[in-house]
Amino acid sequence: MKLLANGLRAARDNKRFLVGMSLLFAFRACIADWAVVPSGSMNPTLIEGDYILMNRLAYGVRVPATTVWLKRGSEPRRGDVVVFSSPEDGTKLVKRLIGLPGDVVEMRGEALYINHQHIAYTPLPDVAPGALPQATATLAHELWSEALPGREHTVMVLPEVRAVRSFGPITVPQDRYLMLGDNRDNSRDSRYFGLVPRKNLIARASHVALSFDPDHLYMPRLARIGKPLD
Repeated sequence: MKLLANGLRAARDNKRFLVGMSLLFAFRACIADWAVVPSGSMNPTLIEGDYILMNRLAYGVRVPATTVWLKRGSEPRRGDVVVFSSPEDGTKLVKRLIGLPGDVVEMRGEALYINHQHIAYTPLPDVAPGALPQATATLAHELWSEALPGREHTVMVLPEVRAVRSFGPITVPQDRYLMLGDNRDNSRDSRYFGLVPRKNLIARASHVALSFDPDHLYMPRLARIGKPLD
């Protein structure tokens, strides 16, 4: 009898554990999630070792692990930091949404033009030492404030790096979006793989949840915890 009671107790405990894990996986798959930033394509907004919070309901509800939408949600906004599946190979990427459906987007020598209006740029001072990964900080770089309509944020340019600095004009069709990395000269984005279909959008990133420095034995970067993404 004691053995049977222990077995029933273990089964109940396992059931609670499995139910809890199922709810956690469902929550992460459908509502909110986090993801690590593996590359420098969004420097200085995001840096290698950041863990970002993602709102999976921002653009609608879809069947987990598919591009099938059950219900369309809010429309993406210019300036959103978006997690999406690359139309090139399905890789999960994070970039900034620059061009909305109907927009005419052009880039001339790093400067954006949206609907034939030149976007204003203001030079910024360099970030504090240690705020960029060593591999990027040692490169010649400049920081600029890019005043997208209704959304100002920081971009980085690497003058000595070979990159696509001009394109277009491109008219963004319905249900397509033009994505660029904030690190403009070190980002594989819409300049290379084209426009992103709406069905490929996964989530909107909102904050840095945690951050660990790979250059210093993955010590936590306390100053970045909870940092909102501009």
